[in-house]
Amino acid sequence: MHTSDAAVTTRGLLKDFGTGDSTVRVLRGVDFEANLGEMTLLVGPSGCGKTTLLSVVAGLLDKSGGDISVLGMDTGTLSGSAAVTFRRKNLGFVFQQYNLLPALTAAENAAVPLLAAGMSRKPAISKAKELLERLGLGARSDARPNQLSGGQQQRVAIARALIHEPRLVVCDEPTAALDHETGHTVMGLLRTAAVAPDRAVIVVTHDSRVFEFGDRIAHMDDGHITHVVKNLETQMEKN
Repeated sequence: MHTSDAAVTTRGLLKDFGTGDSTVRVLRGVDFEANLGEMTLLVGPSGCGKTTLLSVVAGLLDKSGGDISVLGMDTGTLSGSAAVTFRRKNLGFVFQQYNLLPALTAAENAAVPLLAAGMSRKPAISKAKELLERLGLGARSDARPNQLSGGQQQRVAIARALIHEPRLVVCDEPTAALDHETGHTVMGLLRTAAVAPDRAVIVVTHDSRVFEFGDRIAHMDDGHITHVVKNLETQMEKN
């Protein structure tokens, strides 16, 4: 099922919520691919299953049926601890709500994946500060989340997602709370920092202003991928 340039492949993916008569099928046989070296945008109306698909791909939800391969691994076969280890090593997450820890500084928040992987505090914080500097937040690395604007918090969240150099970065509405200029900055940072030949980025978005950043735009409706559009401009940039 997995092709050599595919970071993620799903075939006939199903996801149900509830049991018995109250079961709701949210993913209704999703066929989806996200390629290495590309940013794939997942778009469609509210409630169509975009965030559910992203959560199954990221291993935050179990599938109800069908097949899924992530970075060549059939993640549906991984046990609890193996799944956690796989996610910690290979995935970076950017959530709509940022999910920063309020008691930690920006640098400490960004360093969390390194600390969780066992890196000692001093080099982890040093690496976090270097990355925040590249993201334009060098002067704010010692600030706590409540001292940062929404756009600054989102850049800390991006630093946290990228710091351990994951091969797959998944983002849920990363520009939802941002103004136009900051949204473009964030998408540009994601694109330049995370799209490499051996990496892939998947972004769920309602924001048509950022469609230009995607290599492919997968349109979703009623639990299915309806069609996929290639962005010729980004394809030409890479060639």
